[in-house]
Amino acid sequence: MLDAILQFRNKIHPISLNQFNLVLAIWLGVVLNLSFFQQIHHLTPYQGMKAYLFLAATAVVIIAAYYFIFQLLNWNWTAKPIAIVLLFIGGFAAYTVNSLGVLITPDQIQNLMQTDLAEARDTWSWRLVGWTLLITLLPIIATLMVKIKSEPVIRQMWKKILTSVLSLAMVAGLLFVFYVDFAAIFREHHDLKSMISPQNMISSFTSYYKNKTPKQNLPLILYGEDAHLTQQVTTPNKPKLMVLVVGETARAESFSLNGYAKNTNPELSKLNIINFNQVSSCGTATAVSVPCMFSGMTRKDYDEQLANHREGLLDIAQRAGYKVTWIDNNSGCKGTCNRVEQYQIPQAIQDKWCTKAGECQDEILIDSLKAYLAGLAITDTTPRLIVLHQMGSHGPAYYQRSTVAFQPFKPSCDSNAIQGCSRTELLNSYDNTIVYTDHVLSSLIQELKTHTHYQTGFWYLSDHGESTGESGMYLHGAPYAIAPSQQTHIPMLMWFSNDWRKHNAAQITCLAQQKSKELSQDNMFPSLLSLLDIKTQVIHKQNDMLQQCETQEKV
Repeated sequence: MLDAILQFRNKIHPISLNQFNLVLAIWLGVVLNLSFFQQIHHLTPYQGMKAYLFLAATAVVIIAAYYFIFQLLNWNWTAKPIAIVLLFIGGFAAYTVNSLGVLITPDQIQNLMQTDLAEARDTWSWRLVGWTLLITLLPIIATLMVKIKSEPVIRQMWKKILTSVLSLAMVAGLLFVFYVDFAAIFREHHDLKSMISPQNMISSFTSYYKNKTPKQNLPLILYGEDAHLTQQVTTPNKPKLMVLVVGETARAESFSLNGYAKNTNPELSKLNIINFNQVSSCGTATAVSVPCMFSGMTRKDYDEQLANHREGLLDIAQRAGYKVTWIDNNSGCKGTCNRVEQYQIPQAIQDKWCTKAGECQDEILIDSLKAYLAGLAITDTTPRLIVLHQMGSHGPAYYQRSTVAFQPFKPSCDSNAIQGCSRTELLNSYDNTIVYTDHVLSSLIQELKTHTHYQTGFWYLSDHGESTGESGMYLHGAPYAIAPSQQTHIPMLMWFSNDWRKHNAAQITCLAQQKSKELSQDNMFPSLLSLLDIKTQVIHKQNDMLQQCETQEKV
């Protein structure tokens, strides 16, 4: 076999380094970026032949720019290693952009760095395998097989100088001729650069390590040091117990509670809940939204590095006297629960709801909450905040996010290669995850109803939404400035026990008045602390939902 490969390689006609760099530039610049050129064609102000001329000019600019870079970097001894790395990086980046419509940004790199094996496994499909073989491995094999001619250094230098000057001249000339068009398109669509592989991956990795990598050994900044509980004279023997459910990848437009045509909320719709229908997320990915909503910072002022080493909502609640517990069925709390109790789910419950690969259905949270509360004494008077982190509707393997009993919509997309499913199948699979979430949330509320020795409350909101093929986009993580509403418009709802409603009637009335008000995850930090009767100067009144009613009453 090896002899046959060597004989075949010997028959390949050698090419010059200039030819090698040009072919590499064409492959990386054009073949890997078909979605980018489709978007350029869509945005071009021209029609007919002029549109194709502009498209060709765009392709020449990218090829010439890559060629110029390769002429600087690639020599006979460096050309193949550099090419192999770029082909590998570019191949997988191009799959993400061309097949899923997902832009490569520093936030996406952050998601990649924080993902776990189970999440990574969900992205693998036969479609990805085929792409890897044809678009990534085959060019790499061709690169290894081809022979590059040896030339005298002086002659090679002259060739590099001449071709580099010609490349720059072509780039400059075409940018000058089409300056108005390029400026207009890229000024309004900054995200386009995130579609060009492999530069999108390289620049995003660079930006991530420069701006988003958590700094090590930074001192913890205390926050809300004055936090304390107000006296509850009327209910001294009934402490508050709040369950906060952080959802995953659920979008508001798929909740029938918000007017969706399919009945995706058959159980919640029968409960006495307060549903908020105009809520937006802090980010379009878990790695951004979860730390942001617990940080006490607004979306516009969110500083990721500061959030990484400053106390947040859970620390403040714990300081004020609450027992805070985090129960996870996702990829972790992104640093927000590092200093509070992290409940270890009993093995028997894991065996019931988890696969051998370690993925667990969200009903594990129901049993975990039951087990946790069953371990508390009936005389317990400690106020408690319990956070449940869902797997929710995490894609692309939507079909794995619900059980058979909660899959009413057929036919469904029973694959993680969601691009190959019909629009109807994909939406049915996603909607089934919402039906399952509806059951999980309803069951949690039913469990809280049984614990009458507490004033029990329930708050659910998703971390971000999800695209299911709208405008060619799938999954989530789009830059917030251009993210579609499917990724930023999230569901949020609350429920309160009769005891809570009885002794905090003004709170309930105030919240109910804001059901259709424009809200966001910015409101969670101050509003939850107020609901828990925690006072601290770090609560921003303008974002405290309970303060809005007080302000209106005073006016």
